[in-house]
Order: sequence, then C-alpha cells, then structure tokens
Amino acid sequence: MTAYLNALGVICALGRGQAEVARSLFAGDCAGMRAESGWVPARALPVGAVHGELAPIPLQLGQQSSRNNQLLLEAALQIEGEMRRAIQTYGASRVGVVLGTSTSGIDEASRGIAQYLRDRQFPGNYDYQQQELSAPANFLADWLHLSGPAYVISTACTSSARALMSARRLLDLGVCDAVICGGVDSLCKLTLNGFTSLEAVSGERCNPFSVNRNGINIGEAAVLFLMTRERGPIALLGSGASSDAHHISAPEPTGKGALQAMRKALSSAALNPEQIGYLNLHGTATQHNDAMESLAVAQLFPHGVACSSTKPMSGHTLGAAGALEAAFCWLSLAHGVVPPHVWDGQADPALPTLQWARGGDALQQPRLMSNSFAFGGNNVSLIIGEAP
Repeated sequence: MTAYLNALGVICALGRGQAEVARSLFAGDCAGMRAESGWVPARALPVGAVHGELAPIPLQLGQQSSRNNQLLLEAALQIEGEMRRAIQTYGASRVGVVLGTSTSGIDEASRGIAQYLRDRQFPGNYDYQQQELSAPANFLADWLHLSGPAYVISTACTSSARALMSARRLLDLGVCDAVICGGVDSLCKLTLNGFTSLEAVSGERCNPFSVNRNGINIGEAAVLFLMTRERGPIALLGSGASSDAHHISAPEPTGKGALQAMRKALSSAALNPEQIGYLNLHGTATQHNDAMESLAVAQLFPHGVACSSTKPMSGHTLGAAGALEAAFCWLSLAHGVVPPHVWDGQADPALPTLQWARGGDALQQPRLMSNSFAFGGNNVSLIIGEAP
C-alpha cells in the first residue's frame, strides 16, 4: 500500500518553510552555519541554529513549553490547514502522531537543574514534562486535540527516519487513516558537550568526504509530513533498516550495516540501484562515517549515483536529521533539481570516488534515497519518489 507525503512543514538553519529552505538548499547556501560561543567551554563552534522569534506555546499548554516544542509548532503552523482537514475527514481518533527526537526538552531541564543546584529550587516555569522523550508527540496531539496513537521514537540520529517507517506501518495496518510524522531536535549544551567529549565536533564548517574532514557541526530543526493513503504527487516508496550493533558510537567500518539498510529499502520499493536519481548521504564529515558510507555506496552503486551531504548547510540535526533530509528529497522532487555537495573538493585518496552533485544539477530520475546512521549501528534508508 502506498503512503503519500501530502504536506511538508520545515524549519532549520536554511530557513522557515518550503520556499526559503528550497532556495538556500539548491544554492548550496551555508550562511545558516554560524560560529557561536557559549555552547562549550572556551571554544566557538559553528552551529546550525534557527534565529529569530519562535511561535509562542499556547497558554493552556504552558507546562509543555520548550524550545523543542516551539520549533515543532513552527513546522506545524505551516501545514495546519492540511492537518485540520485530515482530522475533519477521518476523525481525531484516526489521525496519529509519530515523531523522532534525541533530546526533547533537555535544554530546559539542564538549566532547571543548574538553578536547583545553585538555589535549591527549580525555576517557576520548570516542568518535568518538558524533558520527557514523549513530549513532542504529546504536545502536538494536545494542540490538535487528537486521540489516535501518539508516540516518539528515539534511536539517536535515525529517530525521525524510523518515525516515517513507523507512520507507514500504522497506515498499512489500518490503525490510522493519516499520520503526522517527522522529527524535531533543538540545540543544547548537553549535545554539544557530549559530541565534543567524543572529539567528533569540528571547529570549522564540516567538510564531508574530504581528506581534510575533522568532524561534525550540530544543528536544530523541526520537520512534519502529513502521510495518508490519499493519492498525491510524492510518496514514501520504500524503507529499510538494519542494526549491526558494531559499537556504541563508532560505525561498522566495512559499511555492511549501511549496505543492508540500502538494499532493504530498494527491495521494499521494488527498485534497482540504477533507478535511483539521487542519494542524500548521511555524510557527517567524521573520519569513520564517511569512510564506511563511501564503501557501502560504491558497492551498491558501481556505476555511480548523484549524491551529496547537506550537513554543511543544515548541520547535523540528530533526531530530526532523517526527516529533514527526507524533506530535502521531497523538495528536490518538487523543484526537479538536487542539492549540491558542499566541500573543499579535496578528495580522500583512501575512499572510493563518488559522483558528487553540483549546484543546478537536474534530478535525472524521480526516485531519491536518503541515508541515516546512528549510534549502536542503527541504520535506516528511505526512498522518496513520484507516486506510482
């Protein structure tokens, strides 16, 4: 059964809404990546932050106030009409919410705990609900007055890719007639310091697949799709997941888990590698990720496929990354062009040569693959394409 992606709301360092994000994405615009101090001690780091005021949380949902939920609300407001029409059509109990996140409202919790340690009392606006992993789905369901399934998947950097897989399963099983799915993660000190302690964060804009690559940049984003069985122009054609469990944080070096996820996605969509017109790489610009992903891609696509990492423009948005990069594929279909690969052009001679997308390159085939890889050897590939 085909799952159609009939609406898209998106906010990230590239902009707010489809038009802004698409304009920056296809221009290879990295202006949203800015060096900021204050995230980690004695060091300025490039981050993909959303700047400017965010939509306020409604007063009646004040206990759920967090930056994470504000970003989510910004994306939701972009497609509010489509979501409310789906609720009117199918009923509040037949519309589900499946989201991915890795940090939820942990920033508010961290600041609340810091004040408690200092003053022996929490801030007046602190509420434990803010930091629960389920908070984004609960907030969106409460805001829309939904009574269908509402839950969050948290598998680190594959969270929202898995949310799209799970949403499709709810449709296939007949549990829901529509599912609001995607992901959200906001910048916070815990994340930046955690990745810094792993020596995985670059002090410069990330440089994926370059011989000079030296780590990731972190970003924030919120992405929402309305997935239904109602026919539309763009669909989730296939998906594949694997768990190689190689290491708690390092990827399996040969890329076998990544390769397995990509092959499963192709099988799920009944496609051959030659039918993929573009591949959005996980492309974090760490030594190990780019090495293993290059090996996997070169093995699956021996004749090449146009590909790029979009993380120099958006940052790595962690739990939101899978949905954000699926959104980039959605926008590529809508505009007929692919995102360019932004790097210094200095190829790593130890890695297989890949076919890098350039600015203005047309999408050659209307089927696109997006990779997401996470801690613990958790791998997901999605295929977005023109509806059959």
